[in-house]
Amino acid sequence: MIEKRFVSQKVKEFQIREYVETQLSKTGYTDIALKRTPLGEKIIIYTTRPGLVVGKKGEKINRMTQVLKKNFHMENPQIEIGEVANPFLNVKFVVDRMASSFEKFGTNRFKSIGYKMLQEILDAGALGAEIVISGTVPSSRAKSWRFSAGYLKKSGDISETKVKKISQGVCLKQGIVGIKVLIMPPDVKLPDDIRIREKPKVTVE
Repeated sequence: MIEKRFVSQKVKEFQIREYVETQLSKTGYTDIALKRTPLGEKIIIYTTRPGLVVGKKGEKINRMTQVLKKNFHMENPQIEIGEVANPFLNVKFVVDRMASSFEKFGTNRFKSIGYKMLQEILDAGALGAEIVISGTVPSSRAKSWRFSAGYLKKSGDISETKVKKISQGVCLKQGIVGIKVLIMPPDVKLPDDIRIREKPKVTVE
């Protein structure tokens, strides 16, 4: 019984995430957090452009609140906006920014877009990053282009739990171009980062 309730709750959370992402595409949306409070269920939407998410006079928030009540059977959903402090450390923001650049300029500038975005990530304080662009770029034959810098774990627990990853496809005239972004945040503590403390000196009078 408990297992079924847990699974149904996770399915509901996934459907809510999917709905919110569909409604807020190209608005700077990066992620949401769902929390339970005594007053109801709180949904925090993280975005780099709060104005576009809220809409004119809060119309988007009001419409989403009504849909959450009706379609997802939420009694008192409370939607809050959380602004992303450092967007270039957020993989969703980076991949959306690159997809927008490809839609605007095409793939002819893919190298400059890749290198520029990589530098923006490192300037934001990331320990390391990698960007992989795959597809018919720039010729008719599919290829993969890799842009990487800094220190990035590719295996082990840190790679699985600490390195932020995302893969997304963007539909262009010549076909679908895949974008993969990996970022190691600056707050990751590596197991081989050992610091030796100096033994305090004891003075005897």
